[in-house]
Amino acid sequence: VQLQASGGGMAQAGGSLRLSCSASGFTLGDYSDGWFRQAPGKEREWVSCTSRVDGVTRYADSVKGRFTVSRDNGKNVFYLEMNSLKPEDAAVYYCAAEPVTICPYERSYWGQGTQVTVSS
Repeated sequence: VQLQASGGGMAQAGGSLRLSCSASGFTLGDYSDGWFRQAPGKEREWVSCTSRVDGVTRYADSVKGRFTVSRDNGKNVFYLEMNSLKPEDAAVYYCAAEPVTICPYERSYWGQGTQVTVSS
Protein backbone atom coordinates (compact mmCIF):
# COMPACT_ATOMS: atom_id res chain seq x y z
CA VAL A 1 0.00 0.00 0.00
CA GLN A 2 1.40 3.34 -1.02
CA LEU A 3 0.13 6.90 -1.11
CA GLN A 4 1.85 9.65 -3.04
CA ALA A 5 0.88 13.24 -2.35
CA SER A 6 1.64 15.98 -4.83
CA GLY A 7 0.52 19.43 -5.92
CA GLY A 8 1.90 21.52 -3.12
CA GLY A 9 3.61 24.79 -3.79
CA MET A 10 3.27 28.47 -3.21
CA ALA A 11 0.13 30.53 -3.55
CA GLN A 12 -0.88 34.03 -2.61
CA ALA A 13 -3.49 34.65 0.02
CA GLY A 14 -6.86 34.31 -1.65
CA GLY A 15 -5.45 31.96 -4.23
CA SER A 16 -5.97 28.28 -4.89
CA LEU A 17 -4.06 25.04 -5.02
CA ARG A 18 -5.09 21.48 -5.70
CA LEU A 19 -3.39 18.60 -3.99
CA SER A 20 -3.50 15.06 -5.31
CA CYS A 21 -3.01 11.78 -3.54
CA SER A 22 -2.35 8.80 -5.74
CA ALA A 23 -2.99 5.39 -4.21
CA SER A 24 -1.39 2.12 -5.24
CA GLY A 25 -1.62 -1.41 -3.93
CA PHE A 26 -5.25 -1.12 -2.91
CA THR A 27 -8.62 -0.01 -4.21
CA LEU A 28 -9.28 3.50 -2.99
CA GLY A 29 -13.02 3.06 -3.17
CA ASP A 30 -12.85 0.50 -0.35
CA TYR A 31 -11.06 2.88 2.00
CA SER A 32 -11.81 5.99 3.96
CA ASP A 33 -9.46 8.78 2.99
CA GLY A 34 -8.37 11.98 4.59
CA TRP A 35 -6.15 15.03 4.51
CA PHE A 36 -4.17 16.32 7.44
CA ARG A 37 -1.70 19.15 7.84
CA GLN A 38 1.12 20.16 10.12
CA ALA A 39 2.45 23.68 10.42
CA PRO A 40 5.88 24.40 11.91
CA GLY A 41 5.82 24.11 15.67
CA LYS A 42 2.30 22.73 15.72
CA GLU A 43 0.75 19.32 15.99
CA ARG A 44 -0.68 17.62 12.95
CA GLU A 45 -4.33 18.48 12.54
CA TRP A 46 -7.18 16.90 10.68
CA VAL A 47 -8.42 18.75 7.58
CA SER A 48 -10.96 16.41 6.02
CA CYS A 49 -12.02 12.81 5.78
CA THR A 50 -14.33 10.85 3.53
CA SER A 51 -15.93 7.81 5.08
CA ARG A 52 -15.76 4.43 3.37
CA VAL A 53 -19.13 3.63 4.93
CA ASP A 54 -21.35 6.41 3.63
CA GLY A 55 -19.08 8.39 1.33
CA VAL A 56 -19.71 11.55 3.31
CA THR A 57 -16.87 14.03 3.56
CA ARG A 58 -16.38 15.95 6.77
CA TYR A 59 -14.26 19.08 7.06
CA ALA A 60 -12.53 20.87 9.85
CA ASP A 61 -14.25 24.16 10.71
CA SER A 62 -11.10 26.04 9.73
CA VAL A 63 -11.41 24.95 6.09
CA LYS A 64 -15.14 24.41 5.68
CA GLY A 65 -16.49 26.30 2.69
CA ARG A 66 -13.02 26.83 1.23
CA PHE A 67 -11.63 23.33 0.74
CA THR A 68 -13.28 20.58 -1.25
CA VAL A 69 -12.38 16.91 -1.50
CA SER A 70 -13.04 14.82 -4.55
CA ARG A 71 -12.12 11.37 -5.65
CA ASP A 72 -11.52 9.58 -8.93
CA ASN A 73 -11.91 5.91 -8.15
CA GLY A 74 -11.04 4.95 -11.70
CA LYS A 75 -7.63 6.57 -11.33
CA ASN A 76 -7.31 5.64 -7.66
CA VAL A 77 -6.65 9.27 -6.81
CA PHE A 78 -8.26 11.72 -4.42
CA TYR A 79 -7.88 15.46 -4.35
CA LEU A 80 -8.01 18.43 -2.05
CA GLU A 81 -9.07 21.61 -3.79
CA MET A 82 -8.04 24.56 -1.66
CA ASN A 83 -9.57 27.94 -2.40
CA SER A 84 -9.44 31.32 -0.66
CA LEU A 85 -6.15 30.32 0.89
CA LYS A 86 -5.03 32.06 4.04
CA PRO A 87 -1.51 32.38 5.46
CA GLU A 88 -2.60 30.09 8.30
CA ASP A 89 -3.23 27.33 5.77
CA ALA A 90 0.51 27.05 5.17
CA ALA A 91 1.68 23.63 6.29
CA VAL A 92 2.87 20.27 5.13
CA TYR A 93 -0.21 18.43 3.93
CA TYR A 94 -0.53 14.68 4.27
CA CYS A 95 -2.97 12.28 2.74
CA ALA A 96 -4.03 9.08 4.42
CA ALA A 97 -6.20 6.06 3.79
CA GLU A 98 -7.87 3.67 6.18
CA PRO A 99 -9.59 0.32 5.51
CA VAL A 100 -11.62 0.05 8.72
CA THR A 101 -12.58 3.28 10.45
CA ILE A 102 -14.51 6.16 8.90
CA CYS A 103 -11.52 8.45 9.08
CA PRO A 104 -7.78 7.76 8.95
CA TYR A 105 -5.79 7.92 12.15
CA GLU A 106 -2.21 7.45 13.29
CA ARG A 107 -2.00 3.80 12.30
CA SER A 108 -3.54 4.22 8.89
CA TYR A 109 -1.60 4.41 5.63
CA TRP A 110 0.05 7.77 5.06
CA GLY A 111 1.59 9.62 2.17
CA GLN A 112 4.84 11.50 2.47
CA GLY A 113 3.48 15.04 2.68
CA THR A 114 3.57 18.00 0.35
CA GLN A 115 4.43 21.56 1.33
CA VAL A 116 1.93 24.37 0.91
CA THR A 117 3.13 27.93 1.35
CA VAL A 118 0.79 30.91 1.37
CA SER A 119 2.12 34.42 1.03
CA SER A 120 0.18 37.38 2.38
